[in-house]
Amino acid sequence: MFKGTTILAVRRNGKVALGGDGQVTFQNIIMKQKANKVRKLYRGKVLAGFAGAVADALTLFEKFEKKIEQYQGNLSRASLELAKEWRQDKVLRKLEALMIVADREKTLVISGSGDVIEPDEDVVAIGSGGGYAQAAARALWDHTDYDPARIINISINIAASICVYTNSYITIEELG
Repeated sequence: MFKGTTILAVRRNGKVALGGDGQVTFQNIIMKQKANKVRKLYRGKVLAGFAGAVADALTLFEKFEKKIEQYQGNLSRASLELAKEWRQDKVLRKLEALMIVADREKTLVISGSGDVIEPDEDVVAIGSGGGYAQAAARALWDHTDYDPARIINISINIAASICVYTNSYITIEELG
């Protein structure tokens, strides 16, 4: 199975940024170093990032993109509808992936078990190196006045220095 992702979302002062590393790993081999797992959707008003098996994540990404268009940028509704379809569809149910989606107002984590979670904190992460990146980001958020993109850049680099499934090729998208 393919793995190796760190996706991190940070909100601060009316801005939100979503960033991810570029590593794709198959078993114990790095297959790709510069994958882009973070994108802007819906006329540049929504950010989305995925973690998990590559084909599965891309399938979900495409489905979310259709939902966000269908529901005219309504992040909550599109996320709930995707999670409902993901959970109910026999083929989709087997997909192994997670997504973080964000707009100017909220950040959501979507899982294949039908969960749509709005985190309490302004920092959330998923993927193999997500815990490392989230810990670093929370410390930076609490003890600096850095903007979200800078927090993401530093935090994913810290995760890359610890997690073998995370690298320092970082893509960051911002709203605000």
